[in-house]
Formats: sequence, C-alpha cells, structure tokens
Amino acid sequence: MFLDGLDQLDQQILQLLIRNARMSYSEIGQQVGISRVAVKMRVQALEKKGIIEEYTTIVNPQKISGAVSCYFEIETTPESLMEVARRLKENETVTQIYRVTGKSKLHVHGVASSNEEMERLMYDTIDQLPGVVEYTCNVIVSRIKDIKGLRL
Repeated sequence: MFLDGLDQLDQQILQLLIRNARMSYSEIGQQVGISRVAVKMRVQALEKKGIIEEYTTIVNPQKISGAVSCYFEIETTPESLMEVARRLKENETVTQIYRVTGKSKLHVHGVASSNEEMERLMYDTIDQLPGVVEYTCNVIVSRIKDIKGLRL
C-alpha cells in the first residue's frame, strides 16, 4: 500500500482531504473520532514532512472560451536537457514539466489563452531552445480522467 508508514488516523485524514481539501478540522475530527486540535496537529505534521504539498484551486481550461491546452514531447541533447527545462520553467504558458525516460526526455504541458499564444510558445520559446533535437505538440481536445497526486 502507498501509505505504509502512516498510521490509520493519518491515512483517514488524507483520504478525507483528498476528497475535499476545504473540509474543516472540526468536520474531519468528527469523522475520524479525534478533536479539531488533534486533526490540526496531524495535518501540520503531514505538511511539514512534505506528504501534503499544497492546497489549490484548479481551473479547467477547456471550460474557458478560447483556452488551448497542449502537451509537448521534447527530445534534447543530453548536455542541454537541464537548460531547456530551466528556460521552460520560466515561461508562464508552461504549467508542468516532467523528465521522462525514453526518446522524448521532457514531457511538457502548456495552457494558453488562445491559439496565437500557443504558437508564440512554440515559435518564440521552444524553437529557440538550445539542443532541441525534435518536439511534437498535441492539442488536448477533452479531459477524460485527470487525477492530481496520489490517490488512495
């Protein structure tokens, strides 16, 4: 199991927060049978250990008129990989960068407000990167399943 090393209460708290990160400490305490203060202490400990990384609001770009969501597979020379990743990380259109095995080496997601903005990412940024051997761009037309982080 993914959560070996966490006691049963921490596992239950995480499961509740994954379903609803806005759930109050009092609500969690009622469901797992401990006080609000005890829940708060456990959540803070999970945050401090890096088990809980963040709480966020996720905006679905497909629900916003004109937004374009793409992913890129980018192959680079070995010596330029980290420089390419660093430059992409600075670009506001880029939302995620993964170092992967296989030919591509980098898997990059981008969300733009328009096709023109996505083209600027391609022509003004990716095409100008040092050591890029090849890249492909795939437009995301619909989101079928999208899970963030570990699911229990």
